[in-house]
Amino acid sequence: MADPKFEIQMLHDRVMVKVEQDTEERRSTAGIVIPATVKMNNRLVWGQVFGVGANARAVKVGDKVLFSADDQLEVEVQGQIYLVMRERDLHAVATPQTDHGTGLYL
Repeated sequence: MADPKFEIQMLHDRVMVKVEQDTEERRSTAGIVIPATVKMNNRLVWGQVFGVGANARAVKVGDKVLFSADDQLEVEVQGQIYLVMRERDLHAVATPQTDHGTGLYL
């Protein structure tokens, strides 16, 4: 008998995010090459939302969000690593178009 498959539903204001991995080297403003393997302290990272709880108000599945990956809980689902956090731990949401914001674009 095959194992039943379960759908994951986040609770309350929890958000499940998959971190976008830096696969390319970066250059500093001075032109110094920084390899992709270098971990920078206190750096915020971008990720994609894969699940939201019923009380999450500002994000939805598929949004690109900015957050601190340090001190977040990890979970492995079907071989993929996701982070689980409260919505208030997110710093920004990237949207295609908005009436308010920073005026900066990715």
